Amino acid sequence: MMGELLNLFLAFLKVGSFSFGGAYSLLPVIESEVVTKHAWLNHDEFLKVLTLVEVIPGAISIKFATYTGYKVAGIPGAIAANLGNLATPVILISFASYLYSYIENHEYIKQTLSGIKYAVLGMIMAVVYQYFLKNFSDWLGIVFFASGFILTIFFRLNPVYIVTIIGLASFVIYKIKSV
Repeated sequence: MMGELLNLFLAFLKVGSFSFGGAYSLLPVIESEVVTKHAWLNHDEFLKVLTLVEVIPGAISIKFATYTGYKVAGIPGAIAANLGNLATPVILISFASYLYSYIENHEYIKQTLSGIKYAVLGMIMAVVYQYFLKNFSDWLGIVFFASGFILTIFFRLNPVYIVTIIGLASFVIYKIKSV
């Protein structure tokens, strides 16, 4: 049990330490740790959990840490995974907030952050591509994807409304199809 808790802590310490650029940039790191390296989740379960964590408020890494930790070792596992997940960011943001006020206008810092931004965008696009290939086996999925995209980009609709609208529409459509 202690070995599994330590593995959860260390795996999510890696996730928390190397997930630059926000929520979706860390998905490849989470997948590498929980699917490939430790096999706590299989690829299909990872994608199902990804869908689940997208509709529940809060940080994606915390929800993945909680789900995975709980699945592997119950409440102690969820706690260990979340402590690992949060350790590095808490330490770094405390240090960075102090340091950043002194270096924020330095040209090398601006260029470095700009380069990281584009690398993160590439990682996000890779996850979207994999998610697209895995989940769009029927025309209805493509319609829901396009609807979400159009409502976001062209109508600038609040994401809460988009998830609610498409969630209700998919429920109704799949309910009608099953009758």
